[in-house]
Amino acid sequence: MRFSYNFSQLLGTVYRKGNIIFSQNGDSVLAPVGNKISVYDLKNNKSETLPIESRYNYTAIALSPNGVILIAINEDGEADVISLLNKIIIHKFRFNRPVLAVKFSPNGRFFALTKESDLLVYHSPGTKREYNPFVLERKFHGFFDETTCLDWSSDSRFLIVGSKDMSARVFSIERILHFKKFLLGGHTDAVVGCFFERDSMDAYTVAKNGSVSVWEFSHDIDSLKKVEELPRKKAPETEGAEQMEEEDHEEDDDPTDPKSKPKEDEKEEKENYFYKRLARHFVSETFKGEKGVSIYNINVTAAAYMPSTKLLVTGYSHGAFLLHEMPEFNLIHSLKISKQLISSVAINPTGDWIALGCADLGQLLVWEWQSETYIMKQQGHFDTMSSVAYSPDGSYVATGGRDSKVKVWDTNTGFSFVTFTEHTSTITGVAFTQTGRALLSSSLDGTVRAFDMARYRNFRTFTSPKPAQFSCLSIDVSGDLVAAGAQDTFDVYLWSLQTGKLLEVLSGHEGPVSSLCFSPSPSSSLLVSVSWDKTLRIWDAVSSAASLTRETVNLTSDGLAVCFRPDGKQVAVATLDGHISIFDPQQATQLLTIEGRNDLGSGKSDTDLVTAKKNLQGKAFNTLCYTADGECLLAAGQSKNICIYQVLTFSSKSQKLVLVINFVLSFQVMEKILVKKYEITQNRSLDAMDDIINRRKMTEFGNMALIEEREDSRNGPVTLRLPGVRSGDMASRSFKPEVRVSQLQFSPNGRAFAATTTEGLLVYSLDTNLVFEPFDLSEDITPKTIRNALKSKDYSRSFVMALKLNESKLTREVYETIPPDSIAIVVQTLPSSYVERVLTFIVNQMDTTPHIEFHLKWMVAIFYEHGTVLQQRTPSTVSVLRSIQKTVGRKFEDLSKICQHNRYTLQYLLALGGTAQKRTVGSIMSIEDGDEEDSDEDEGVDEEMET
Repeated sequence: MRFSYNFSQLLGTVYRKGNIIFSQNGDSVLAPVGNKISVYDLKNNKSETLPIESRYNYTAIALSPNGVILIAINEDGEADVISLLNKIIIHKFRFNRPVLAVKFSPNGRFFALTKESDLLVYHSPGTKREYNPFVLERKFHGFFDETTCLDWSSDSRFLIVGSKDMSARVFSIERILHFKKFLLGGHTDAVVGCFFERDSMDAYTVAKNGSVSVWEFSHDIDSLKKVEELPRKKAPETEGAEQMEEEDHEEDDDPTDPKSKPKEDEKEEKENYFYKRLARHFVSETFKGEKGVSIYNINVTAAAYMPSTKLLVTGYSHGAFLLHEMPEFNLIHSLKISKQLISSVAINPTGDWIALGCADLGQLLVWEWQSETYIMKQQGHFDTMSSVAYSPDGSYVATGGRDSKVKVWDTNTGFSFVTFTEHTSTITGVAFTQTGRALLSSSLDGTVRAFDMARYRNFRTFTSPKPAQFSCLSIDVSGDLVAAGAQDTFDVYLWSLQTGKLLEVLSGHEGPVSSLCFSPSPSSSLLVSVSWDKTLRIWDAVSSAASLTRETVNLTSDGLAVCFRPDGKQVAVATLDGHISIFDPQQATQLLTIEGRNDLGSGKSDTDLVTAKKNLQGKAFNTLCYTADGECLLAAGQSKNICIYQVLTFSSKSQKLVLVINFVLSFQVMEKILVKKYEITQNRSLDAMDDIINRRKMTEFGNMALIEEREDSRNGPVTLRLPGVRSGDMASRSFKPEVRVSQLQFSPNGRAFAATTTEGLLVYSLDTNLVFEPFDLSEDITPKTIRNALKSKDYSRSFVMALKLNESKLTREVYETIPPDSIAIVVQTLPSSYVERVLTFIVNQMDTTPHIEFHLKWMVAIFYEHGTVLQQRTPSTVSVLRSIQKTVGRKFEDLSKICQHNRYTLQYLLALGGTAQKRTVGSIMSIEDGDEEDSDEDEGVDEEMET
């Protein structure tokens, strides 16, 4: 089996930390999500994660004015120059220190960034690869603490920079006549925002304590002229002659006193430039009198200003933001979006939309202030995700986390459209019914809840007779039986989804039930469960003696995970010793064992006192999943790797014979192969990523990474967790999350798989354009012979040859050339072995081409002619049919929306047409009446003339 799955989407996390920016047209929002960057298209309601990755979390990003180059800087000071056209990193540069702010100049020639107490200005890199695209233009000093924010003037000649030393400074990139750097002081706290006015040197500064200062410059920005290049000084012996020549050319100079006139001119030309503070406003006073809020504990954490609309947006540490009109400082709106601090604020170029990000909650909002409506409101799991499940057609993904929330995501758009908050503890399992109309979840709060996917409400709640914490969940194929395993009572509970009654309590395990699974075969009612008591138990869920175990299989160690193959003929079990054992559930015999502990890999965390090799002995796989066709097995655990094993399957009749031959010949057939190993992330901001710890971080007292950094410039006042302290969060701790994979799930259509990790929900999709894989190819099949057969209108032969060559562009050319009248004939001559490949090709074409009716005619013809072949329901056929169901359903929804919109548009046009017709008839009648009156008047005038 060919595995060309590549990372395609990051779900479950919409924003992590750093600044948010809008695209040049204002229709998209770019937000850093850990060590990746996501682009949210607000116009088309879609999200995309760029296929790039950094070694640490991104903290500062900036977009060039042409929208082509994106500069992203991580928390370690490493900058990536990203081309948004090709979506690749074209250059890297290390600043070796954290960077808090970066911004391009309006003309796109430069970009500036704040590094420690300095301001650096670089030439903007080009769209092509360069030897050294980072060319330093200017470097400004003078600050006594870290620089926090910056802004460019509208003509790209001046910069204003704010710092933690409670001051802001104005610098000039070019040499301006009589212009020196200006210090804007008088602040009583660190400056978190500084902005220039449009086409002016007037500025605004926002301090952390909520004070906004309005600064006015003494001159217009157009009056500031650039200093011409001064001539190079001559040698001392030629200075006198040069001076005499200049005096000869100057007609107005006095020969008796040649230096008196230039001095007077210099005094007259010298201008006195200065800044004057016009006003100081305290925005925190807006919250005075608000219940539960003290203005002395409120800090400004983010600020943004739009010069074109003169709007100032300030975000605060208690989750509120204010919108003011400058320079009068009129309050337009005040809104509180959460209880956590607002980390970043951005305004789109037109000034209509405001983007707000909350790092602690993982929340990203886009708000339209004029209509007071949300354009986008997304929030991921603010804690680790623990479970994932695909809908039967693969259109939706449900995730459960330790934050006791269940979220449902649309795989096409990447957005979450519903969140269920009924649970009160960690979610341990989620599952869809076979019809996809209901979603079930289990939790440590002792309940299993069923949610209606049509009305988005909790319609069933299952509980146990005795309080129990449910650690796993499964649903049978019919969608009526719900099973959940308990980790404290060691029992498995069976409920009926239709009636909500408890049917049976399956007892027998002597340890916590870690995982269970129903057989996916429609003709089977088997239920398997594994426990820490080192046993695998096989139950018959519908038998009258269901309380009795049908089979009990002893394992080599504690059972951690179990899963069925899609056809129900194999069961894979992961144990604590790092082994994966595969059994036959009908005969309860072991087929093979995979020793995968060394494949899993391990790293050394900051708190580990042993090496990574020694730490690996305690690692094991804790999640398993078969591919849609059942040929491969995916396994992962407390590591950064996902292992994919190819398992050679035997038929039940020949299985014993093969085993006997292997034993006699002492020859091992390739029963298991590590096909591929995916490294889910390279983010060194997570723990246990490396095998060794850098010795530069090690001291005689331990690892320097364990030192708690209490000072945070954006989180308001520093609260120390000390005994007896009444204020502050006593449970707050500074920790570094450890990389791990909690659950794997393969998409039913076989084209993607998802993994819930510390980074979020990673989705890997199948890329069919990367590998050339012909099928039943012969020497006489070439693109030339295929096109010749197509020209001679031999459509059946040309189409089969194109399928054998399996080149997507050529197959599409032949496919679209076949006329609709010849589809039935081509399908009749199509061999049965090509049916699945043709259906897969049509599904791919439906996603990229608009010929919907043409594709549907092909599908109808194939179902009518080869329906008996498709009724065999092999795993690969089922995955193809589910892909068709997902694609056709999505097209139906899109067309329904378009038709509904067109219907209302036509009704509106008809209403306008009726009104216009009435107005036209009325105007015609009035004109006719006017003509009759005019004719009567003319007749009267003629009669008077005759008399």
